[in-house]
Formats: sequence, structure tokens, C-alpha cells
Amino acid sequence: MRQAIKIILPVLFILLISWPSFFCADGPAESSQAQTSLWKNVYDTSVHYVGMSACRNCHNDIYESFIQTGMGQSFAPATPQKSAAVFNKHAIVYDKYLDFYYYPYWENDSLFILEYRVKGKDTIHKRVQHIQYIIGSGQHTNSHIFSVQGYLYQAPITFYTQKGQWDLAPGFEQGANSRFTRLIESECMTCHNAYPQPVAGSPNKFLSIPSGIDCERCHGPGSLHVAEKLAGHIVDTSQQPDYTIVNPRRLSIDLQNNLCQRCHLQGITVLQEGKTFYDFRPGMHLSEVMHVFMPQYQHADDKMIMASHVERMKKSACYLQSQQLSCITCHNPHISVKFTPRAQFINTCKSCHNQPNHTLCTESNTAIQAANGDCISCHMPQNSSIDIPHVAVTDHFIRRKPEQLKPTNKKPEPIFRGLVCYNEENPDPLIRARAYMDFFERLHPDVTLLDSAAYYLSKVASHPSSDYVRLYFLQQNYIELLSLASQLNPATTIDAWTAYRIGEAYMKSAQPEQALKWHSKAIELMPYSLDFQNKYAATLYSLGETQAALAQYHKIIQENPDYLPAQVSLGYLYLELGESQKAYQHMKKAQALSPDAEQNLINLAIWYHMHQADHEARKVLQHLIEKIPHHPQATAMLEDLNN
Repeated sequence: MRQAIKIILPVLFILLISWPSFFCADGPAESSQAQTSLWKNVYDTSVHYVGMSACRNCHNDIYESFIQTGMGQSFAPATPQKSAAVFNKHAIVYDKYLDFYYYPYWENDSLFILEYRVKGKDTIHKRVQHIQYIIGSGQHTNSHIFSVQGYLYQAPITFYTQKGQWDLAPGFEQGANSRFTRLIESECMTCHNAYPQPVAGSPNKFLSIPSGIDCERCHGPGSLHVAEKLAGHIVDTSQQPDYTIVNPRRLSIDLQNNLCQRCHLQGITVLQEGKTFYDFRPGMHLSEVMHVFMPQYQHADDKMIMASHVERMKKSACYLQSQQLSCITCHNPHISVKFTPRAQFINTCKSCHNQPNHTLCTESNTAIQAANGDCISCHMPQNSSIDIPHVAVTDHFIRRKPEQLKPTNKKPEPIFRGLVCYNEENPDPLIRARAYMDFFERLHPDVTLLDSAAYYLSKVASHPSSDYVRLYFLQQNYIELLSLASQLNPATTIDAWTAYRIGEAYMKSAQPEQALKWHSKAIELMPYSLDFQNKYAATLYSLGETQAALAQYHKIIQENPDYLPAQVSLGYLYLELGESQKAYQHMKKAQALSPDAEQNLINLAIWYHMHQADHEARKVLQHLIEKIPHHPQATAMLEDLNN
């Protein structure tokens, strides 16, 4: 899954506007590449995916080897055999910020995570979540995914294999624990797995989910290849290529790296207009489908994202000087690194550095002997990542050993220098603007990033209405947003997010009639976005259409009964309608899902007071004040009860 890139670097200066092509990747621009290929399964959309079992029929030896790799082990149903974790009475994770404990356990062959809270000797909250999938090969981590009627979410704890410990999942630390609500979307699923079958109009609902990255993620869809072989058309690949299916070894170095960096270049990904995360195929230039940007910092060469292998490699003199280095120069994707002799990697280094025009190691013989002649231990050391705790991974920035600072020397503060596109030299201004808005919205909400986005939007020849809607929305500039929206027609809007943002701007400007049109359009375009449906229901209620709002909230919980905002709203609406028992059922369901949900606690206190249970009302309000000190509404209600 795509983990949040945790930006822990404190000093932020937007200097990008004055820095043009310096912050671009090396190599020629790729967007101008014609969409043609000798490989017949690249652009022919009639060629479809057949699954790894079809490949196994003829390539069983490779299959048996590949399924032992990190890719082959990347995703699978949660079983004791799949899990690399340790399960015992000490496998407990405590989140000190939210005051929740987590305990993973097996019940027969089913995996569960228990979330609980204690007060004194009493357990005052318990939530049990069944885990359906384990993501991660176990070389570094096992994270945990659960499904609610096809909607996928990440659980809040991960097992970190290298240290043999459980802890909060990446991105859930330091008070950022989203508990059981983090969506697992297509961007995550299309890197950590073979292509699933998504439900159209949903960010995180899937009809079917395969187990592990498969052959076709690197070789492309195989239906044509299979059909040709079944028809008896056999090609002697020792003499010539078989163009019915991509062989990455026969691609150019540039296309080899484009293939690998589809997943081994984690950053800010901006899709091309009309493209999805399912549209890239091996043999394409990645920029035909997406652009991947990485934040760059001065004084921070040691800071790396875990899945940033290609970015780090492209910083290396070996890559820059040779232009012949790709991932498969060193790696055989069919064989796990665990089973690859270390000498194979070292010999790859020596294949260049033993040549007359290359210098040999300048270290002393003593140092070379101490390292057993292992180039990698010095030039590609293990490094921690800034986005995944408790792991050490090989740093693919090949370089001389960094000089160690003396203890008395303080390292300069890192300075943000801009976003670098690593798969195209000169992405157009609109793509750059979207990258800055993505970076702001998803990872680092510094308003100066929006200044950069505005600068690049000003360079776009045509007026990108949806992008200005997004910019104004992020700037909370609703006056400009609604001025622009007044020129747009919901009926012709084809972007659900644009419709949603306009609807929200109208709601924040106390114009629910206008908001309803746009929220209606958003759920027309994305009918299985529960968040969009929830906003639509809230807008209906604000217009006095209570029964329609009730129906919409029930529609949401039919899709996902654990969707907290709908349960909270149903409790409130039924309380307002005088249907006391229904109100209480939804409030208690919401409390079981989230014992600290602010509005639900207020609603419960009102319900208890209406039913002459002021003691229970006081307990609920006191709990809320413990979590949010000086909460104005809870404080006022508690004072009223005590008078």
C-alpha cells in the first residue's frame, strides 16, 4: 500500500519557481514517444490478463522460484502460513496518543485484531476486527487489510520483521492513528499486488483480489501469448524475440527502468488525463500514464523513502555516467534476494570497475579485507527510511562512503528545494501544479506549496477549471471558487472530485440548494464513494428533507455497516424524529466503532438525559471532556446537569 511519506524535515522554503530544469530527471522527455511497440501486448487493448496459473503451465520452474520472491509473496489471504509475525501474550501495541491497545490473535485459522481500552482494572472498550489479507512479503513487514463487503481498509498495527516486533502501522504513529478507516485504494493495490477487479465509482471497493504480484505485472497481459502457444506457434527465443509478450531483458534500459519504477518509485503520482492506475503496461513509457514526483531537500542525502529505489539509483554516478544501469542489471526478478548469492551483486560492480578505464577501490587493503571485498556494504549500505519505521533497506544511491560529521558539528537543517519528476525531464505546468496540490493535500499541508501550484497553473494556456476549483478549495477561498463554479454546469461536469468540492464550497457558504446539485453529481459519477454519499445525505438534511436523508444514510450502512459518520447521523436523526430505540441502537453502534466520536457522545448524553439517566449522561460528558479538555458544549451541558 501506499504509505504516507512522513515529512519530518522542519525547514521549508519554496525555491522552485526560480529553479527550472535543474530539478528534472535525466534523460530525454518521454511524453513525445509514439504509442507503438514491436511487442504486441503493449497497446492492443484486446490482449487481456490471464493470471499466473496460465503461465505456470509452461513455466513451472520459474513460477516455483518467483513465488518465493518478495513480489510473489506481496499479498495473500491472512493465514498462519502467510504470516511472518510472532503471536504471544506480549504481542500488544499501545497507542499513547489515543489510549488504545491492540492485540493480534488467531482463532483457528482466522486472524483478528482486538482494540481495547482499560480504566483501572476495567476494560471499557473492545472492538474486534477480522483480518482477511496480509500485505507485505515478510522480508520487512506484514501489514493487515480487512474487507467490509468488498471495501478494503488497513488495520492500525504492523509486524516489523527485522526487529521482530509489533507496532503501529506506518503513518499511524505520533497521534495520526486513523484506526480502522484508512482506505486501501487502487494506487496501493496496483503496486502491492496483481491487478484486482475494482468496482467502478468507488475508491476502495473491489470485486476480486488476486494473491501476490504475478508474471503479467512485468511481462504484460498474456492472452495473446497463451493463444499463440496453444495454436502451436512456438518461437525459439534463443534466436529471436517472441513479440506476443514483453521480455523486459529485451527492452531498452530506459523502458526497463520505466517498468520497475512503476512501483519502485514511491512519491507523488499524478495521472495523465483520462488514465488510471490500471493503464500502464510493460513496454510503455511510464509518463504515458503517470508522472512521479519526489520531494528534494538540500542537506538530506541520507533521507530516503523505502520504495524509492529508482530515485536513489538515478542520483548515482554509476547511473549518470553509464546510462546503462537498470534494476535488472543486478537483480533477477525471478529469484528472491534471499537466495541470490552476495557474490552475484559484487561481481556486477566488478564487471565495470575492473575495466582499465575505471578506477578500482581506493580503500586500503586492510579495509577491503575487513569488508571481505564487499563493495555493497560500503557503497550501498543499509539505511532507515523516513516513511516506514523499524526497517533497514539497501540504499540504492551508489556513492562513496558519506563523510561522518564530528560530534561537535551540527548537520545543517534540510531545506526543501522542490518536487522532482523522475520519469520525465520536463512535465508540463499543469502536471507540476497538480503535483504540488497532491503534496499539500496528502502529505504536507504547507500553504507555500499552493503558491507553487498557483504559479504553474498561471503558465497553463487553457483555463483548467477543475484545477482552479481544487486550488481555491485547498486555499479555502470559497468566494473565488464559487465565482468560477457559477460559470460551470453540473450536467456537463465529468469529474466527481470537482463536483464534490463545489458542493462543499456552497455548503460552507450557506447555500445548500446549490450544494445539493453538485453533491448529487458527485455521487452520480462515484456512486460507491461513501464519503460523497455521506455529504449528499447531510445536504439533504440541511434542506429539511429528513426522510430522504435517512434513506441515504441507510443506503450507506447497507454498503458498509461500520461507516461511522452514517451511524452517528442516523442516531441523531432518529432522536430528532422521536424514534428513541432506533436512535439508541445507532448511537451504541457508533460508540462501539469509536468510543471518542465527539458528536455521538453529545447525542448520547442528550438521549440519557431524555430518559432520566443523568448519571450516564454525566459519564459520557466527562469522558468527552477528558479527551477534549474544556469542550464548550460538553462543559455547558455538564454544568446544566449539575445545577
